[in-house]
Amino acid sequence: MASQAKPDLTSGAPAHGARHVAIIMDGNGRWAKKRFLPRIAGHRAGVEAVRRVARAAQELGLECLTLYAFSSENWKRPASEVADLMGLLRHFIQSDLDEFHANGVRLRIIGHYQALAPALVELIEEAMARTAANTGPTIAIALNYGAQDELVRMAQTLARRVAAGEIAAEEIGIGDVDAALYTADLPPLDLMIRTSGEQRLSNFMLWQAAYAELYFTDMLWPDFDGRALAAALDAFRLRDRRFGGL
Repeated sequence: MASQAKPDLTSGAPAHGARHVAIIMDGNGRWAKKRFLPRIAGHRAGVEAVRRVARAAQELGLECLTLYAFSSENWKRPASEVADLMGLLRHFIQSDLDEFHANGVRLRIIGHYQALAPALVELIEEAMARTAANTGPTIAIALNYGAQDELVRMAQTLARRVAAGEIAAEEIGIGDVDAALYTADLPPLDLMIRTSGEQRLSNFMLWQAAYAELYFTDMLWPDFDGRALAAALDAFRLRDRRFGGL
């Protein structure tokens, strides 16, 4: 899907025009299987891809990069794999937070992360607090996230506001919905990328993706890098975004 132009990772001007990119990081298990490795090896390689892409996002001038790390449906996986994923998350935060903070990156977690183990919740909240005042790009990690669950929580929030007399039901608008979502403080979503060849949203940012451009690539997530991100942004630049107009 990418154009033939050579991606430029050095230019400081975000000519692509995107502010916020989200990625469904798919294919860790298939990457490992192709190499006759255990699934955890694929997840470890996926973490390395996160590091590469997070650095490239800053070089490419993105305001926000949102990564789908662990869905609310991923609890259905074997307990050993879930434990491995949580361990990798813990290690990632502990090992990379200093670099994020030094580069002015703000770390955000979207999703019901409070349901995780208390020690991990404490680590997450300390990381977010430490980077909260940073003015550089935002890296948002979707953790224990599901878009349908997010919409239910939004509806409950607005219902409580109506019950409290803060707002009339007929006055609820798009802005009220936006403000009640996990992503309330993030820029509007411009581009959603999914790796591994699958072409579905898998319960990810359904409301936010209403007018986002979609980009699907056969590349497995552990192989994704800054050049691949630049190619996706190059394709985005060529899209004609009309938002329902002519």
